[in-house]
Amino acid sequence: MPRLGHWLIIASALFLPRPGLAAEPIEGNWVNPHGSVVVTTGACRDALCGWVRWADGHATADAADAGVAHLVGTALLQDYHYRGPGRWSGYVFVPDKGRSFSSTIEQLDADRLKISGCLFRGWLCKSQIWTRQRG
Repeated sequence: MPRLGHWLIIASALFLPRPGLAAEPIEGNWVNPHGSVVVTTGACRDALCGWVRWADGHATADAADAGVAHLVGTALLQDYHYRGPGRWSGYVFVPDKGRSFSSTIEQLDADRLKISGCLFRGWLCKSQIWTRQRG
């Protein structure tokens, strides 16, 4: 079992500012490019995760069609581990597809994340820019 020192290192890697990036941590509320989903990011075990905080009717219906009965509360960002300044790798759950994909997050600046999901370990990837929700 990790000692307290290990948890402090993990917390620093997740939430302290990175050189070259704005001083804001990656934790917070993030809106997808369509404005249809808001995800809250934060620590989960020794990783970074993100849960749906809010979804519009269209996103909720698409998820339900794929078998996701309750979109709000669903973990979209799963098991992301710090890979260097402003970079994480993990899995993204795509509700309207009903499955998870290998993924990376790149924090472009204090208010923008580039979230990429790939079908085959870095091949056939798709990316979106998510923005920080303010206020």
